[in-house]
Amino acid sequence: MTELSGVIPPATTAFDQRGEILFEAVGEQINWLIAAGANGVAVGGSTGEGHTLTAEEFPQLIATAVDAAAGRVPVIAGIITDSTRDSIKRGQSIRDMDVAALQITPVHYLFRPNDDAMVEHFRALAGETGQKIIIYNVVPWTYLSPALLLRIMAEVPEVIGVKQSAGDLKLFADLMADIRPGNLVFSAVDALMYSSYTLGAHGSIAAILSAAPKPSVALWNAVKDGDHATALDLHLKLLRLWNALMPHDNLPASTKYAQTAQGCDAGIARQPMSMPDAAHQARIRSALKHLDLIA
Repeated sequence: MTELSGVIPPATTAFDQRGEILFEAVGEQINWLIAAGANGVAVGGSTGEGHTLTAEEFPQLIATAVDAAAGRVPVIAGIITDSTRDSIKRGQSIRDMDVAALQITPVHYLFRPNDDAMVEHFRALAGETGQKIIIYNVVPWTYLSPALLLRIMAEVPEVIGVKQSAGDLKLFADLMADIRPGNLVFSAVDALMYSSYTLGAHGSIAAILSAAPKPSVALWNAVKDGDHATALDLHLKLLRLWNALMPHDNLPASTKYAQTAQGCDAGIARQPMSMPDAAHQARIRSALKHLDLIA
């Protein structure tokens, strides 16, 4: 658990024109992220289009990432399903792999379990998979309050942390205010990484890190070193990139375009998601130039 800290980019999943996974490109991206200074990698999350992965593809993807990382940094495996049963099966399918934790969303379909059912969901996952768990708090209609997150971590010790998303820094601050020693909070408030770090985040797992890993690592290091002038400058440049990556409805695709523009073959998005059009590409390239990431 102590190894999980700092900048942990959520890798994209490279697909070809037929929607098949380009496993070689996946491995190359893991190397690219580690070379940029990443403190870990997360695979199969929303940036990795994990909601599109089949039960057969999931363990293949995680195995590819683990092999590529080769013990240099911890690997987090993302699970996005709509039932406790299916999440358990995915976790069990990678039980023998060198995975540091499972990053699991609450169910993402329309209906929301009540709080007691949510606790039991994560208790069952922990008991049946034998893995450490990070709650990926991102689903709008299944969003977990700081109080419920703290309750789950208190009642299910295998739940070691939270990836707090959705852009609300007040909820992030509330969670940090009451987090217990030993539990972890990773920021996915992409526009406000600088603020998240100053509030005490243990690290970050967010699309902006994958779109621009080098300056993202530099921002984390600057805050840790107390160099707030550098941190603020990087924040403003990364905010410009985040605004260019928007809208959210094709964020994995725009992240892939940013990676490919920097020389990392990220493939294309899996249908029905579309890649950025020419105007969107131009905005992304402009922001990357401002970060000195492309000529």
